[in-house]
Amino acid sequence: MSSTADDAAHPASRLGFTPGQVIQEFGYDDDADEDFRSGLEGLTGTEFVDEDYDDVTDGAVIWFRDGDGDLADLLVDAMTVLDDNGPIWVLTPKAGRPGHVSHADIEEAATTSGLHPITTFAAAPSWSATRLATRGRGR
Repeated sequence: MSSTADDAAHPASRLGFTPGQVIQEFGYDDDADEDFRSGLEGLTGTEFVDEDYDDVTDGAVIWFRDGDGDLADLLVDAMTVLDDNGPIWVLTPKAGRPGHVSHADIEEAATTSGLHPITTFAAAPSWSATRLATRGRGR
């Protein structure tokens, strides 16, 4: 990415990450959207750290498809090293695509792990992104 204007226009900019943040990536496979990944790394100026990273992270990106296992367990794993209030973004194939995960399934896994979905948008041609956050104290 060559300029701030290009960075702001990239769909990855909607995740809200800023330069210097450490983002842990889960579920990467050859079907992950490389343009989206490189856009996010360009915004932060850092490469993703993998699932085995054990230091504090500023956020998590989870590529998840139907059949990938238990999303609630993966969310708990992501929260293990996540800084307080760091965002977790779950990227799932869009409806009609192989591996699609329903919003109800994401919501159930989030609730089980103590999170709740905040927003969802089209992150890439084949992928949707859903932001999860911890529940407020009043709930």
